[in-house]
Amino acid sequence: MYFTDRMKPLYRKIMSNFIQSPEFERELKKLSKKYPSLESDIEDIKPVLLSQPCGIGKNFTIIYSSEKVKIVKVRIHCESLRKRTIRLIYSYREGQMKFIFIELYFKGDKEKEDRERIIKYLKNYE
Repeated sequence: MYFTDRMKPLYRKIMSNFIQSPEFERELKKLSKKYPSLESDIEDIKPVLLSQPCGIGKNFTIIYSSEKVKIVKVRIHCESLRKRTIRLIYSYREGQMKFIFIELYFKGDKEKEDRERIIKYLKNYE
């Protein structure tokens, strides 16, 4: 009991760094019905993003970069898909350590990220 009580403030701090766009929330809800492990898979990537915001390795690709914000696409291993991955598009604000989840999709359903949504996001938030 002592351990879980000590972790609650840390968990709240981690969660405050992550914001979900309304479109992302809809996609997460829809895809979670199809892939039950998806929400926990996204929770698993959050500590990785906090330690390496732009990622390292072949699973991370920077789509857009400026002084204020970077847009990154990451392949997340999804337990429900076994050896396949889900794509997550997020923005990272350098000075604030804030992450905004923009888009979530399965490559088998959708070929590429929604560039219009990313452009709309950049116009509104940059």
